[in-house]
Amino acid sequence: MRNEMPKFIIEREIPGAGKLSSEELQGISQTSCGVLMELGPQIQWVQS
Repeated sequence: MRNEMPKFIIEREIPGAGKLSSEELQGISQTSCGVLMELGPQIQWVQS
């Protein structure tokens, strides 16, 4: 039997995200990755 890691969808609304610079978007993604690392090393971001 193969144990697969459950997958979850996390949705966030970021008003004006289409107008943000690449640096601002990168900062947002780094914050998200930091939160995931605090939750546990076994949690990973699969898709954006």
